[in-house]
Amino acid sequence: MKKGLILFGLLLFVLSLAWQCDNPKEELAVADDAKLQWLNHHDTVKYVGIQKCMQCHANVHQTFIETGMGQSIGLADTLKSIANLNRDFLLYDSVLNFHYQAYWRGNQLWLKEFRLGADGDTSFIQKKKIDYVIGSGQHTNSHLWEENGYFHQAPFTWYAQEGKLDFPPGFEDGKNSRFDRPIGLECMSCHNAMPTDFVMGSTHKFNSIPQGIDCERCHGPGEAHVAKIMRGEITDTSKERDPSIVNPKRLSAQLQFEICQRCHLQGNAVLKPGKSFFDFKPGMKLNEVMQVFLARYEDSEDRFIMASHADRFKLSACYQSAPEKYTCTSCHNPHVSVQATNTNRFNKTCNSCHGETNSLLCSESEDLRLAASNNCVKCHMPPSQATDIPHVTVHDHYIRKPQEIVDALQADGAFVQLKAINDSKPSNRDKALAYLQQFERFGARAIYLDSAAHFLNLVPKEHSERLFLWTYYFHLAGDREKLYHFAEQYKIDGLLNSLQNQDSENREAWTAYRLAEAYKFKGDLNSSYKLYQRAVELAPYQSDFRNKYASLLLQTGKANQAEVEWKKVLQEQPYHKESLNNLAYLMLQQGRNAEAQAYLSTCLSHYPDYLLAWQNEVTWAMQTENAEALKASLEQVLRLNPQQKQARELYRKFFE
Repeated sequence: MKKGLILFGLLLFVLSLAWQCDNPKEELAVADDAKLQWLNHHDTVKYVGIQKCMQCHANVHQTFIETGMGQSIGLADTLKSIANLNRDFLLYDSVLNFHYQAYWRGNQLWLKEFRLGADGDTSFIQKKKIDYVIGSGQHTNSHLWEENGYFHQAPFTWYAQEGKLDFPPGFEDGKNSRFDRPIGLECMSCHNAMPTDFVMGSTHKFNSIPQGIDCERCHGPGEAHVAKIMRGEITDTSKERDPSIVNPKRLSAQLQFEICQRCHLQGNAVLKPGKSFFDFKPGMKLNEVMQVFLARYEDSEDRFIMASHADRFKLSACYQSAPEKYTCTSCHNPHVSVQATNTNRFNKTCNSCHGETNSLLCSESEDLRLAASNNCVKCHMPPSQATDIPHVTVHDHYIRKPQEIVDALQADGAFVQLKAINDSKPSNRDKALAYLQQFERFGARAIYLDSAAHFLNLVPKEHSERLFLWTYYFHLAGDREKLYHFAEQYKIDGLLNSLQNQDSENREAWTAYRLAEAYKFKGDLNSSYKLYQRAVELAPYQSDFRNKYASLLLQTGKANQAEVEWKKVLQEQPYHKESLNNLAYLMLQQGRNAEAQAYLSTCLSHYPDYLLAWQNEVTWAMQTENAEALKASLEQVLRLNPQQKQARELYRKFFE
C-alpha cells in the first residue's frame, strides 16, 4: 500500500511539472545554444511512441491528437476519413482512359479502377483495399495502400475545402502513376511520427509505421527521459532544464524555428554527406542534416508551395525585424488545433507591435476593420492558392500589407535560381546535387543540368562523393558513353571497393546500378554483372535492381539463377510488372506455357497497357495454337502500337 501511495504521489508530481511546462505564462531562461547538450541527441536513444508520453502528459495528449499533426495519418476507416463518397464522385483520366470510384465495404475503404469499351461494357477492372488516410482533413485526405510493407499512394484525393474528389498532385495531365507511386522515407518522415521501422536496402518498405505525428517530433526521442523518470529522478522544470528531453522553450528562437521548418520548409531537400532523414533532432540546426532548396522565379512573391510556411514567414518584416523574438509558436500553440484557437490569440501577437498606443497601428478605416472582424490574419495573411496542390487555399505566411490576390497557378515568371532557404552559404556539392535532384524530380529542364555541371566542376576531385555525383549527372544526361569512360578511371576493382556502404538513400547502390547500365551498354558484361550484383547486395529490396540483375543473368546463359532472382522480386512485390513479364518470357523460352500464361495473366490484370506483356501473350497464343487468344492479343498490341509491323502482318495473315 505504501509503495502504491509513493508511486501515485510521484505521478502527481510529474503531471504537475507537465502542466508547468505548458503554462503559456511561464517564462524560461534560455541558455546559450552552444552550451546546451541533450542526452536524447545520442544515436543510441530510441523513440518510445506517443502512448508512453501520454501516461504522464495526458492533458497535453488530449488536445494534441486533435491538431493537424496529431491527425496526420491513420487507418482508412470511417472514423478517419472525411470523404463524402457516393456514386456521383467518379474520377476519369481522359489520357489513360481509366475511371476510378472510391467506396466503402463496411468500415473499409476501397478504390475501383476500371475501363469501358466502345460498347460501354467494362473491359478492365481491378480493386485495391486502401489501408491508410494521410492528411488531417483540414485541407485534404490522400490515400495509401500497402502490401508486404511496401507503401504506395493511391490515385485519388478528397479536397476538403471544395468537397471534391480529384487526382492527387502529380497524377494529372497524363502523369497518372496509378497504384505505383512509392511513399518513401522522405515523405513518411514529415507526414508521420519518426518511422523507426524503415527497412534498409529499400526505397519504400516499412515493417510498421506509426499513426500520426507525435510528441517526439518536437521533443526528440523519449527513451532517456522515460528511463530517468522511472528511476525517480525528477527535475523541477520551472527552475532548471531537464537534459534528458528537449523542451523547445529552452531553445533560442532560431532553434525553435528549426524544429518547425524541418517539415514546414518543404522543397528540394539535399541531405548532407552521410546523413539521412532520421538524423535531425529538435535542438539541432537543420543545415547540419540537410539543405532545403526552393526554385526562385521572377514572380516568386506571388507563388509558393503549400508547406513553405517557414520560407514565407522569413520574408516578412515581422520576422526580419526580430528573428530572435518571433517564431512559429508566437502565434501557434503546437499542442492545440488551429481550428480551436481563438482569433484573439493571433491578434494578440500582432498587437504586441501594432497596439493602440503604437504608431504602427492598423491604418485601415474602422468600417473595414469591423467588416474583417478585426482579424489581422484575414487581410495580412489572406488565403491563397499554393502552386503545388489544386483545390486548396492556405494562409500565405508572408505577412505584409494587403496585396492583390494573384492566381499562383497561372504565374509564369522566368526561373532565376535554386536558393537554399536554411543556409546562406551552401557548398558547391550541395548546389550541384540540388540541381540534379531538381532535374530528376521537378522537370527535366536543360538549365538544371547545365547548372549542376557548373557546380560539379567546382567540387574538388578528392571529394568523397565524386563518384556518386558524376555518375548521377551522366546518368541523368543520358550519356552512358561518358559515364563509362569516367568510371574507367577507377577500374572495376576500384569501383567495387568504393561501393560498399548501405544507407537509407541507397546512394552507393544507385551508383552501382547506373554504372552497371553503362558497362552493359559498352558490352562489358562481366563488369556489369559485378556492379548489378553489388547494387542488389546494398539494396536487396529495390526490385528494379534485382530485375535488371536477373535479366543479365539470363542474357549470359544463367537461366536458373535468373528465375530464382525474379521469384525473389515477386515474393516481395507480387505485381512487379517487369519481373512478371520477364518470368513469362523465360517460361515461353523453356516451353513452360502454363506457367508463362499464369505470369502474363497476373501482369495484364494490373497493367493492361503493358506492350511487352501483350507481345509475349502473342507468343504464348501461337505456341499453344489458341486462335482466339492470338486475335485478341494482336489487337491489343496494335492498339498500343499501330505501327508494329510484325503484329500487323500476323493479323493480316490470320484474321483478314
